[in-house]
Amino acid sequence: MSDINTKEADGMQQIFVSEQYNVVGTAENGEEGVLMYKEYKPDLVTMDITMPKMDGITALTKIIEYDKNAKVVMVSALGKEDMVKKALLAGAKNYITKPLDRKKVLERIKMVLTKNKQ
Repeated sequence: MSDINTKEADGMQQIFVSEQYNVVGTAENGEEGVLMYKEYKPDLVTMDITMPKMDGITALTKIIEYDKNAKVVMVSALGKEDMVKKALLAGAKNYITKPLDRKKVLERIKMVLTKNKQ
């Protein structure tokens, strides 16, 4: 998970843990998110579009360059549709809007995780 907003990151982590997903780390910025991806190679990354040091779309691009099969789900505030579109074109597998809705988060995460298993 990469998210500047600690409250949102905590909320996302609680959703994952409650569904028995293992959260391997939380990055505070895009640079850290890319480094953590390379270190842990997680099954899934959730990443905020707006972050310090390196924005989420740049971090997404670097992760996709490193691993073209990376499963990255972008997180964005309502009203940032242009940024979400840009992220999807850059390789994001899906997106989640804030404020977080537990049902929608799980639905989108499961969709991305199971897409290539069928």
